[in-house]
Amino acid sequence: PSLLASNQDLLAALASNVDLASRLADQESRLSHQRSATQAQLLSMHALERQWRQKQSDMDLALARFSPAALYQLLGQSVQEQAFVCQAMEESFLDRDGADGGEMTSEREAAEWIRRYREAKVQYYLRQERKERWDEGRVGGWR
Repeated sequence: PSLLASNQDLLAALASNVDLASRLADQESRLSHQRSATQAQLLSMHALERQWRQKQSDMDLALARFSPAALYQLLGQSVQEQAFVCQAMEESFLDRDGADGGEMTSEREAAEWIRRYREAKVQYYLRQERKERWDEGRVGGWR
């Protein structure tokens, strides 16, 4: 009787062991499948991340000319350019006056030149004021 009981206990333990082994094998295959699916998702995520970085880099490059630094540089250049325009207008008027051999500029020509010169100076002062406002930090949204 004790041998039979011992064999039954061993057979029950063996059956339990076989059952646990088969469940472990099932879980191992499921885990392997989930691991490969996770690996594929990770690779896909890395590819998407690289694509996003590339798109962001392209966007930054496309918007670089609208960055605060680029706009400030453009504003500084436009102030300088307008100053040169005004200076060139002054010099051309003075050179033309002296090159005519004493011939006087007509009142109409002088009035036209004064009008154009005032417009150029207004543009210069407006640009200069914008640059000064920027330098003082009075331009909203840029800093």
